[in-house]
Parts: sequence; C-alpha cells; structure tokens
Amino acid sequence: MTGIVTEFLRYLEGDRNVSPHTLRAYANDLSQFLTFLGAGELGTSPSEASLLENVSRHTIREYLATLQNRAMSSRTLARKLAALRSFFKHLHARGICKTNPAKMVSARKLGQPLPHFLSVEEVGQLLEAPDTATVLGKRDRAVLETVYSTGVRAGELAALQLKHVDLISGVIKVFGKGRKERMALLGSPAVAALRDYLAVRSELVGGNNVAALFVNHRGGPLTSRSIQRIVHRYASAALPTRRGVSPHTLRHSFATHMLDRGADLRSVQELLGHASLTSTQIYTHLTTERLKKVYRTAHPHA
Repeated sequence: MTGIVTEFLRYLEGDRNVSPHTLRAYANDLSQFLTFLGAGELGTSPSEASLLENVSRHTIREYLATLQNRAMSSRTLARKLAALRSFFKHLHARGICKTNPAKMVSARKLGQPLPHFLSVEEVGQLLEAPDTATVLGKRDRAVLETVYSTGVRAGELAALQLKHVDLISGVIKVFGKGRKERMALLGSPAVAALRDYLAVRSELVGGNNVAALFVNHRGGPLTSRSIQRIVHRYASAALPTRRGVSPHTLRHSFATHMLDRGADLRSVQELLGHASLTSTQIYTHLTTERLKKVYRTAHPHA
C-alpha cells in the first residue's frame, strides 16, 4: 500500500473510528483507482502525489465507466465513489489537491438499476389470479387491472375517490405528487373489472358513505400498504419465481409495454405524471436492452 493511501487509512481508523471491514474495502478501492491512474495518460511512472493532483472529475467518470462496463453493481460503484470522495476530501484538506474532484460526480447516475417489469404474459397471469366469485376477489381484480391499465402509483390509487372515476369515458382523475392533477386512461378490461367491483362494493361499505373507490373488508379506505400487500399476495401465487413484485412493478410494466408498442415518450410521461421527461427516459433504456437481448439471441451475426 502506498504512502498517501496508508496515511489516509490510518486517519480513518484513528480519527474516524471506521470499521475494519470498511477499511479493507476502501484500501482495495483506492489501490484499484491508483492502478487505473498509473495505466492512463498521466505518465509512465509518475509520483503518487503527481497522479492525484492531476485527477479531475472527468478522470473519475472515466474510471467508473470502466468498472460499469465490467457489469459491476450500482451498490459497488456507489461505494467506490464514496471512497474516492472521502479520500479526495482528505487530500484537499491537506493541500495535496486543490479541489475534491469526486464531489462533482453524481452517484445517482452511476449504474442506475433499470426498473423491474413483467412480460405481457406474466401480467396476464397476475391479473387472472383473484377469485372473482368473491367480493374481495372482484375488488382485487379491479385493483390490479386499474394499476396496470393506468400506471398509477399505489398512493394515487389509494387516494382515488368514486367521483374521480368516469367509466363511460374510461378515464380517472389522479392526484399525483404535489397534488398535481392528471387524467389516466382505463382500458376495456379495467373498465369491466371496475364495473364488476362497483356492483358489489356496497357489500363492503354497508350503509356507510365512503368516498374512497377501493375499500377494505371493514368498509374503510384501502391504504397504499394494503394495495402493496394485495399485489404481493397474488404475485406470490401466480408468479412464484418472481421476487419483489409490487404496484410499482406494474407501473414499470405499463410504461415498458406502452413504449414497446409504439407510444411516444411524451405521452407516456403525461400518463405516468412525471414532471420531467428525464424520469421517463429510463424506460427507453429498458426497451433498448430488451431489443438487444432479442437481437443477440436471434441474429446469426450478433
């Protein structure tokens, strides 16, 4: 281990009381980074201090990009960036570096995991899981169909009231983040499921005047947590090999399937209620990766 890194690790151990596990991880991370610098264009055998004082945020981004190309996980990349931030903060305080170049690199954009989504066939299996011979089964089918048909968040669905639903026009009024209002579209299966549920909803609410569209077995409004449990329960039964299926998985599936079938990005942005197109663009990466997989599997010269 080189001198500057050793001094930094001693500082972490003595002054910051960092755990032995973290020290080992940081030691490996920094050693790997210095190896990368030595193989770069900063000279064949420059001094360690010279290497470090010439590091810029572009150098760090290039280094992290090489790691990302090795299919390194986003968690590992974030830890390596944290090690560099702490290291260069220390070097800046000692006057070895004029700035902390790692501070200017965004961890959020590193190896951002693509959202999980279900195939069309898997969604079909999930939607068919509730037993619609029962009142709660009719409600649960309507919950699942509405989430997939509209791409709404669990909290948005929980806040949905009877007055916000227009089954004739096939639209619902949704209040998203910051109480921003938008219209979401219901497909014909969702409309049919909602009609079936509304025909028996009174058996749940009794004589009470409940504004919420979806209610629990006691007649009270369904919460976001309850909606998550509904999705998880049916996913566990219908898709036992799938882990972590949630309302957000259905939201991701909605967006992915829309784009797969030719919807434009702006329209999907509006339907999802994203304030910025940047939030929606993650789904273009999803569809691109799917197309690449198909290409690699099917093309003779892929």
